[in-house]
Amino acid sequence: MSERLGIVQESAAAKMPQWRVLLRDAVFTFILACVVFGPITGLQLSGLDFIANWQRPLLLASFVTLGRMLFLGALNTKWLSRRLQQSASRKAQAASVQTPQEWRKWLIISGVTAVVAFVLPFVFVDNSYVIKSLLLAMIYVLLGLGLNIVVGLAGLLDLGFVAFYAVGAYFLALGGQYWGLGFWGALALSPLLAAALGGLLGFTVLRTHGDYLAIVTLGFGEIIRLVLTNWLSLTGGPNGLPAPAPTLFGLEFSRISKFGGTPFHEFMGWNYNPNMKFLFLYTVLFLVVVLMIAWVYRLRLMPMGRAWEALREDEVACRSLGINPVVVKLSAFMMGAMTGGLAGVFFASYQGFVNPTSFTFFESALILAIVVLGGLGSIVGVIVAAFVLTLLPELLREFADYRILAFGILMVLMMIWRPRGLIRTRRPVFTIPEGKL
Repeated sequence: MSERLGIVQESAAAKMPQWRVLLRDAVFTFILACVVFGPITGLQLSGLDFIANWQRPLLLASFVTLGRMLFLGALNTKWLSRRLQQSASRKAQAASVQTPQEWRKWLIISGVTAVVAFVLPFVFVDNSYVIKSLLLAMIYVLLGLGLNIVVGLAGLLDLGFVAFYAVGAYFLALGGQYWGLGFWGALALSPLLAAALGGLLGFTVLRTHGDYLAIVTLGFGEIIRLVLTNWLSLTGGPNGLPAPAPTLFGLEFSRISKFGGTPFHEFMGWNYNPNMKFLFLYTVLFLVVVLMIAWVYRLRLMPMGRAWEALREDEVACRSLGINPVVVKLSAFMMGAMTGGLAGVFFASYQGFVNPTSFTFFESALILAIVVLGGLGSIVGVIVAAFVLTLLPELLREFADYRILAFGILMVLMMIWRPRGLIRTRRPVFTIPEGKL
């Protein structure tokens, strides 16, 4: 009976004139927009009283209705509807096949982009703001690559990834204060400590899936933050700890050496530049990111990467193929955590100081947004999204009150027009040379 009623309603709507359909939709859109914007923008709190200002919600509702009508009018054109159908068919594909010609083109583009990214900070050698912004963006690229292993390839929703980020940063600060550990020692040992914590987290979430996995990992991240906040005798609590500055073969990047050695600029015979430390960190971080990109790309083609993707698609089918999901989950958590630990060391050296306020849930949400907007499993997409979401707030600093609004609009538009992310996963095509069959 209900199916017959639905068919009758659809046929009645089809017989209705087009202008009446648009008018009905406009009225419904206007009423719904008034209901949404009315309590938010139409009521102002003044002491204990409310002041009604209905001009703003009515203006916003009219704006939304006009946009809806223009969209529906454009949608009725044959050219746009055909383009939207083609776009929808492409969006339905989780991955696209990359031919050898496309692979060579992407290789050239990637090489040119890498050269530009490496040279750019040296072009703005006297602009501290640009260099620091690029360094911070590169740190988020490294974080996005690590979380992309866990979320994008293995399909494990991790909302506590910032915990490994904090472990790497605090390892450098605590190592420098208590054990005399420097930048290079922390860079070598922090991935091991972060991987151990990643394995510990992996053991606790072996039987959880979906939302429950997200809740457990979120709790893990908050536990680490609260420990760093409340363990005053070790971590300094909210006051934080200083982090040792990076050195190169014992040469410091300060104007005057703090330990009686020779500063780097005096050893090289250069004039002192306060940005030299950040340029050095950017250079090392750039090399680490390039190695990480090559490593993740190779892992995707190896049996381990195939096992991650099999686990992401269907765990039951993964078990039926003889793949042990315990090993797969632990390997994903540990390798992602290693990358987070590395990024934490660079962040502590960049800041020169660490405290728990730098490792809140918002950081985990931002890193997850980088992975989702860039495209799950897409290395290039993660890099592009990291630069966009890191540098865009800096470009919109003059509109600081509206930065979160712009970020929300960007998220909504991405979910509508590019639900698979900025750049979908591209798989290489395998061809058999002639005469090998």
